[in-house]
Amino acid sequence: MKYQAINDEVLYTTENITKINSADIDQLKVLSRSNPRKRIRICTHPNIEDNMHEMIIVHASGAYVIPHKHIGKSESFHIIEGLMLVVIFDERGNIIEQIRMGNSESGLIFYYRLPANHFHTVVPQSELVVFHEVTHGPFNPQDTIFASWAPSEEDDPKKQQAFQNKLS
Repeated sequence: MKYQAINDEVLYTTENITKINSADIDQLKVLSRSNPRKRIRICTHPNIEDNMHEMIIVHASGAYVIPHKHIGKSESFHIIEGLMLVVIFDERGNIIEQIRMGNSESGLIFYYRLPANHFHTVVPQSELVVFHEVTHGPFNPQDTIFASWAPSEEDDPKKQQAFQNKLS
């Protein structure tokens, strides 16, 4: 897998035809563990302007994703490896649904699709979780609304962990 690092968490493929094998996943796992926020993604779409965004994402245990919603954009996840909890909230932060996910052999939900405009977060439930995400492009940071009722990604990690423990 050939890629260009955009930052500590985002890689873009440099190959016209993207192919990912288990050795590539192992490399992403190493990168996620060494990343301060315990997560990494390889974007298989050519750039942020593309209309369809596809990513292979790895989160290590303890990775925190602030609850957020995407204005006008749906998303789907397909679990490749590991366990993950997806939590969907109403506008005030009340839990609407929790989806426990694992790969197809786990007996758990292995695919989900969320319509636009729903607050959600993910919480790794295993040492590592690897998943494929698909969403609409182009990427515009203003299309993502972060929950004011949850710890920010810059907050004290203890606050983040306490919030995640409450969800789990």
